Amino acid sequence: MCVIETTPVLETRRLTLRSPNPQDVGRLANLANDPDIARMTLRMPHPYSSADAEDFILAVAGQDPKRAATFLIEHEDHGPVGVIGLFEDRDPAPEVGYWIGRPYWGRGYATEALNGALVWASKRWKRRALMAGHFADNPASGRVLEKAGFLYTGEVRKGFSLARGAVTDTRRMVWLA
Repeated sequence: MCVIETTPVLETRRLTLRSPNPQDVGRLANLANDPDIARMTLRMPHPYSSADAEDFILAVAGQDPKRAATFLIEHEDHGPVGVIGLFEDRDPAPEVGYWIGRPYWGRGYATEALNGALVWASKRWKRRALMAGHFADNPASGRVLEKAGFLYTGEVRKGFSLARGAVTDTRRMVWLA
């Protein structure tokens, strides 16, 4: 029998992945209210307010742990630096998505968080495959996914980015445990 953790906490070398809580509202709103972060996501609005962060935390609290897991990425010295989530969507395998606050770009936090989430997804969540995508104009995200073992599928999907207010091309990738 597979036991589903309702609020797992994952530890990596420098990071803790945990459920966001109400004390994180200000920090999430501050980091996420960056147009260059929001425009690389489908669902994040811009501007991003404290009310958006509160709504996000409530939505995470209401997730079905069999179908989704969302983690705040917390650095041991810097506190919260981003978010990573895994969720069932329209693909046969769950999808993973993430963002890192601009002050923490280029430090390997996205790769480290993604690798930690992949270990959890395969061992505890019992997933053998995950999907991901990155906007065609965001090759840095593609490099993060490649470092974690994702491969391009050759599919490009059009998706509406809330922050851009426009449809954009998303390059699809797959990871197999």
